[in-house]
Amino acid sequence: QVQVVESGGGLVQPGGSLRLSCAASGSIGSRYIMGWYRQAPGKQRELVAAVTSGGTTNYADAVKVRCTISRDNAKNTVYLQMNSLKPEDTAVYYCNFRNRGSSTNYWGQGTQVTVSS
Repeated sequence: QVQVVESGGGLVQPGGSLRLSCAASGSIGSRYIMGWYRQAPGKQRELVAAVTSGGTTNYADAVKVRCTISRDNAKNTVYLQMNSLKPEDTAVYYCNFRNRGSSTNYWGQGTQVTVSS
């Protein structure tokens, strides 16, 4: 079992920045993928960015020039630095964890990001 906890959301003005954190604990394997997803009202949950334990990253086109995902393997933690935030970035952001070789996904409770003036 893996527990996933997100933090760092909040209310920011357009153009502002936030850093989200996601900490995983429990049955963490040597190889895993952690990613940030978001879900806006009326929209399907979508990938924002992901990083493997080996450091490979992947970004959605909408955020790749504004966001950076990073990891701290010692803490089983990933961070999502979001800059130049836009109102369309408003969503609940969820962290996902999956051990490589496993089909089981673990989700956090989500953290609200609201971009509004």
